[in-house]
Order: sequence, then structure tokens, then C-alpha cells
Amino acid sequence: MSRLALLILFTPLVAFAQGNEKSDSEVATVWDLTDLFPSVEAWEEALDEVSQGIPKLESFQGRLGESAATLEEALTIRSSLYRKLASVSVYASLKSDENLAESEPRALKQRVSSVGSTLRQNTSWMAPEIISLGADNIEAFIAETPGLAPFDHSLRSTLLRAPHTLSPEAERVMAAAGKLRRQPSQIYSILANADLPWPSITLSDGEEVYLNQAGYSKYRAVDDRDDRKAVFDAFWGKLGEYKSTMGQVLLSEVEANVFQSRMRKYDHILDWALAGDNLPEEVYRSLVKVTNESLPTLHRYFKLRGRLLGIDDLRYYDVYPDLVQSDEVFSYERSIETTIVGVAPLGDEYGELLKSYVQVDHTHVYPRKGKRSGAYMSGSAYDTAPYMLLNHNDNYNSMSTYAHEVGHALHTILTKANQPFEKSGYSTFIAETAAIVNELMVQDYVLENARNDQERLFYLGTALEQLRGTYFRQTMFAEFELAIHEEVEKGAPLTGDRLTQLYGDLLRRYHGHDEGVLTIDDEYCVEWAYIPHFYYDFYVFQYATSISAAAYFTEQIKESGESELNKYLNVLKAGGADYPHNILMEKAGLDMSKEAPYRALIRRMESIMDQIEIILDRQSE
Repeated sequence: MSRLALLILFTPLVAFAQGNEKSDSEVATVWDLTDLFPSVEAWEEALDEVSQGIPKLESFQGRLGESAATLEEALTIRSSLYRKLASVSVYASLKSDENLAESEPRALKQRVSSVGSTLRQNTSWMAPEIISLGADNIEAFIAETPGLAPFDHSLRSTLLRAPHTLSPEAERVMAAAGKLRRQPSQIYSILANADLPWPSITLSDGEEVYLNQAGYSKYRAVDDRDDRKAVFDAFWGKLGEYKSTMGQVLLSEVEANVFQSRMRKYDHILDWALAGDNLPEEVYRSLVKVTNESLPTLHRYFKLRGRLLGIDDLRYYDVYPDLVQSDEVFSYERSIETTIVGVAPLGDEYGELLKSYVQVDHTHVYPRKGKRSGAYMSGSAYDTAPYMLLNHNDNYNSMSTYAHEVGHALHTILTKANQPFEKSGYSTFIAETAAIVNELMVQDYVLENARNDQERLFYLGTALEQLRGTYFRQTMFAEFELAIHEEVEKGAPLTGDRLTQLYGDLLRRYHGHDEGVLTIDDEYCVEWAYIPHFYYDFYVFQYATSISAAAYFTEQIKESGESELNKYLNVLKAGGADYPHNILMEKAGLDMSKEAPYRALIRRMESIMDQIEIILDRQSE
């Protein structure tokens, strides 16, 4: 398909596919934010437009039931304000993440937060009023007015939440408190990424390394075991000095969630956490149940890790080095090329969109001092291509991270090409599946093209580590997150020491500490303070459910071809047009509330270990 054909077929892409492109031989490594706004002054004007547009909605209060046309007009105005707010918010967030130590971009974020809070307050009356109209009236309005089609799912969702929707005045108070509820996450981010005095150490080869979060992520995997221990001791020792402060910050996040749950009359914090996506509680419970029953599989992995590394007394700092060493360098350019070839089973449409996206300079690639750690895709700004933040270290893990994040980006592009803004906000529950399918496709590609047993062992070992990190580790996080919320629900104190105790108990159970599989030292149990996802509110369990769904889709696409591929792409194109569980069921026949997807993933892990042991036994003959 030609470039012109792509622009014609996917009209929402036109706005961002025309500007700031690079030639095939040139790949930008710093994002260009001018596609969002050409200047801070233009950003200021857009933010003012949102502020000035808010009062227009006040004239509709008490009038939504007058007619379908009145309801449509009010919802359209609200939608346009949120669409513009998303763009100004993304711009401010990206500017801030370039260097968290700079105060001016942080001020932009604060201003967006203030305007967003005002918008939410001034639209908080709409849900109670829609509910008061009743389902019959709303359904009649939808049936008679095509202009309400973009809003049909959100209207029905509002009606579904009726038992947990408060009076207009109470909703206004809850909306006003939203700004306060976001403070713990912002405090954590600034403390962890900018203000905390991270240590520097000298490795055995004389290299001095700075152990901020990005540095720790890189150097915890060094080959020398004494160096790994030194990295762990320095990093966790420094973080341990701040566990009381970090504990108070996390407690603030948990208390805010429990407050919301109680005010909205949910029986349990998990009911509140899953309500937004209308997920069955069985999804969460089945995941945790199967994972705990499958801990012997995880312990088998750790024993195999010890065998491959030649270590009898496995410790926590032995978890991250590659099971098999490789001198392969995966530059950013190679990461792009490998991903493009690796995801070829996802079809021509997907591949052409990926190649087109690569040419748009919307990615911030390499680590910098003060830059936000980790990686993410930001796609909330509907009228531009998604933006990606990476901290690329030119290794295989960095390439996998690129494949993951660009999977998010392609999901966003496909959604925008097929859904209006009002239905473009897809669920995390499906978002992570889209990203991990990319990872698994690339993983299978490099494994299939391995040149010898050593290279094959490297990729198999990496595949195992992904299953440990994305399935078992994230489920452990999910257990911890639920446990600390239940502590606060029952009125128990939650200090830095208590958080460390709760986390340490889980860490030891998952890693087979008491069975002699892997030793967890006390000072490393402060790891909870390192995990930013605990401020995302019941986000982490979806990594584990998603890798299970991704394994299912990857297998189905490769075994059954185009029919299964179309099912998968239809899931991505559905965006937020329905609840995620419904989309997976209706578009692909996948039920994540059952144990089967998780059992399948465990079988995949056992199979990978079988392959590794066959190679090791052959080498030892």
C-alpha cells in the first residue's frame, strides 16, 4: 500500500503524518513537540480556550432531558473541551519528563491540573442528571439522534454506575478533590527522579556509575556478581533511608482510593478498582489463584537460572543478569528494524502503519540526567501521532521495550483510524495485550533465526525472564497492592516498616526463600518504594492478564492465519467502544475470567524450560 493510500484510508492520521518526517536513513532521537503546539504561547492559548469554554456548559444544567438535540449539544461541547485538554496535558507532561528537575515545565503541568480539576467540577452534575432521566429516555434519545452515536457507550456506562453516583453537589466535591488525589503520584515522581540523592559507586573494572533509577536498571544486570551486590546494596540502601517518607506518600495514595471506594458505596476496594472497566472480579481472583498454584513453575525457573549462571546459593541480585551472555548490540536503529520484521505476521496493514510511524519524530530515545525513568507511550492527544519516551541502553531488553511501546502506539493509531475521539480511550486491560503481542512476535522471530545453541539459549532465557517479570512479578505486585488497600480498609496502620514487611513476605513466598530456592535479604524488601505503578491504582495486574491474552493471540495468529489476525486487529480497532472484557469476548471469543488463559501461559513457560534443559543436557554430554 502506498504512503498516499495510507493517508486516504486512515483519515485521522492525516493531521500528524504530514509534518516533521525523516528520510529512511535518518531517525530522530529527541521528540518534536511542535505537532502538539508550535510554542508555549500557542499552548497558553489552547489552555485559555478550555478555561473559557467551561462556563458554556453551565447553561445546560437542568436541561439535558429537554430533547435529544439538547443532550447532544451539551455532550459535544464537553467532548471538545476534553479533547483540547488532552493535548495541552500531553504537551505539559512531555515537557516535564524531559527534565524533572526543571520547575517551569512542572508549573505547566500544575496549571493543566488546575484547569482539568475545574472542568471536572463543572461537569460533575452531568452524570447524576443523565441518571435521573432514566434508561428508557436515554435509549430513546440514542435511537432517534445519530449525533449521539459517539456517546452511546459512555451514556450506558453512566447509567450502569447509578448505584455509585452521588448527588450533583457531592459529585462536585469529589471532582474538586481530584487534584488532591493526584498529589501522591506527583510527589513520588519528583522525589524518585529528581530530588533523591542517588549514589554513585565504582565497579570492579574502575567504571564509576550513577545509580538513579535508570542506572540501577542498567547495572543490576552486570556480569560480575560482586558488582551486582554492590549495586543492590548502594541503591536499596539509599532508598531504605527514605522508606518512612516513601511510605507516607504511598499511604496517601491508598487512603485516597479507599476514601473514593467508601464514598461511592462499594462493598470492597476491588469492586471500586474494577468498576471503571466493568471487569468481573473473577478476572483478578483467577489470576492470583492460578499464579499461586503455579509457584513451583517459578521456583523451577529460579533453579534453572542458578544452573545456567553456575550459582548454588542464588540471591535476589542474581535475578537480572542474562541467563546466557550475548555481545549483540541492539542500537535504536536495529531495534526498529528488528521490530518491523518481527511483527510481519500481524499483516501488511499493521506493518505499513508501523513504517510510517517510525518516520515521525515523536520519540525521546536515550537516558539523560533528570529525565523520567522507564518507558511509556502517550497517545491521549487525539489529533497527533502518539509520543514515546524510552531510556534505550542499546541492549536486547531495550529492543524489547521498543517493540512493546510501539505496540501501544500502533494500537492508538488503529483506534483513532476507526473510532471517534469519544470512543478512543481504550482500556489498559487491552492496551497491554497489544504491546506484549509485539514483544512475543519479535521474541519468536529472533529465536527462529538464532544461529546456534548459545544464541538460542540467550533468547529462550530472555523469554523466561519476560514471563517471570510480566506474569509472576506483576501478579505479586497485584497481591501487594490489594493487601495494602485492605490494610487501610480495616483501619490498620501502614508505615514504611509495615509496607516493607508485607512486601518482604510476598517477595520471599514468590521466590521460594523458605524452600531454599532463592534468598531474599532484608534490606532489599524496600523494593515497594521503587515501583511507580503502585500510584496507577490497580494497574499492574493487567500486565499479567495481558501477557496471557497476548500468548493466546500470538499462538492463534500463527496457527490459524488471517481469520485469527482479523479478530485480533478488530480488538485493537474497537478502542473504547465497549468494555474490554466484552470486546475480547465478542471480537475474539477470549474469556479472561476463566483459568484457561493463565494455565496456557504456564504451559508455555514449562515448554521453554524443557527446551533449555534439552540444550544444556546435549551440551553436557
